[in-house]
Amino acid sequence: MSVILTQTDTTVGFLSQNSQKLYEIKSRPQTKPFIKVFQNFNSFIKDFHRVPNNRKNLVRRSKKTSFIVGNFSFRIAKLPLDSQILRDSSWFYSTSANRSSERFDRNFCEVKADIIVENKDGLVESISSKLIKINSKKLRRLR
Repeated sequence: MSVILTQTDTTVGFLSQNSQKLYEIKSRPQTKPFIKVFQNFNSFIKDFHRVPNNRKNLVRRSKKTSFIVGNFSFRIAKLPLDSQILRDSSWFYSTSANRSSERFDRNFCEVKADIIVENKDGLVESISSKLIKINSKKLRRLR
């Protein structure tokens, strides 16, 4: 699977269904997992994932928010660009488009990406998603 450089719902990101390629690009430790981004709540459920019943509406209605349930991190996000490549997959691993712990560098990203998808506004770095750890009893905002 290819690595795609695109504007996500939050910031510029690398998307791929191959997490190993993303680990290599980011020089990131394998112990730090990537967020799995789903196009909609149904594709999340079809991927055999569960959310506590009392948190389903929170997950379904949230915008620009990533969640951790157990040791699985995910986000439900409609990607802002209308691209056939992005529509064909119901999920991607997602990470910010930069070297680990550094800022966005377009030259670095263009070299590392197999496919670049952008609109007339280009690629804009902005704030990352909120990160909330949830279980059936409590919520904890981590970012």
